[in-house]
Amino acid sequence: MPVEWRYRGQVVTAEDIAFIQAFIAAHPDASRRRLSALLCEAWQWKQANGALCDMICRGLLLMLHRAGEIELPAVRQTSLNPFVRRERPQPPLIDRTPVSCSLGQLRPIQLTQVRRTAQEPLFNSLMEHHHYLGYEQPVGEHLKYLVWAQDRPIACLAWSSAPRHLGSRDRYIGWSAEARRQNIRFIAYNTRFLILPWVTVPHLASHILSRMAKVLSGDWERVYGHPIYFLETFVDPERFRGTCYRAANWAMLGRTTGRGKDDHTNRPNRSIKEVLGLPVHRRFRELLQEVGA
Repeated sequence: MPVEWRYRGQVVTAEDIAFIQAFIAAHPDASRRRLSALLCEAWQWKQANGALCDMICRGLLLMLHRAGEIELPAVRQTSLNPFVRRERPQPPLIDRTPVSCSLGQLRPIQLTQVRRTAQEPLFNSLMEHHHYLGYEQPVGEHLKYLVWAQDRPIACLAWSSAPRHLGSRDRYIGWSAEARRQNIRFIAYNTRFLILPWVTVPHLASHILSRMAKVLSGDWERVYGHPIYFLETFVDPERFRGTCYRAANWAMLGRTTGRGKDDHTNRPNRSIKEVLGLPVHRRFRELLQEVGA
């Protein structure tokens, strides 16, 4: 039996497992969902905005149950997994008249955070039907933006929690493993960037990225209760050169290994990406290297 278990960056010791076993025994009528919520409360396991880390806790409990370390109550309700049985968003009904002009002629440009708003389905639909990777429902902290000009959507951006292990990024920041575990939430990852195909405006993409860098941290803090200090993204050099990111002062940090987070072979099994990053706080290294008590 392992001395300790790890799940999503959380370390679970033998003492923790003994506590969970006693906790389950003390709540014999609780469902799996209720147990995870109660355990989060007991451990004060909460996000920066006060919400319980319920989904992560449920995953942790299920891992320990499958490993035979604990025994969870029988499943009482089977819910459809929205990530497996997701309905494809319908094509958006919007004006597709070509937009071809200078950036000055297109202004003013407005960035709107649309997660949990009535405009979120429009974002999902545009990504699904016009981004080469399609739409993918993010897991964890994330924000979605529509970019508007002349009362029409012209672009979309998606931001999510950063991957925990990224060698070139970690070397650039210079943080320890413990600092990374505590502070990874202060990094946002640009998972999607789409300029709609009928929009042709020179310098528009880099202008949007520059505007985005000024507003993302404040929006993230309003939703999740903590700021963002650093931005990162991947660029597939077989498809793109990342020109707009470089024009917006993003720096090349290195390349991925092409192995993915669940690799056990030490051999590349996917395309190698360039890693680009942008500090959005002048003291980003100091803040990200900080380790609390």
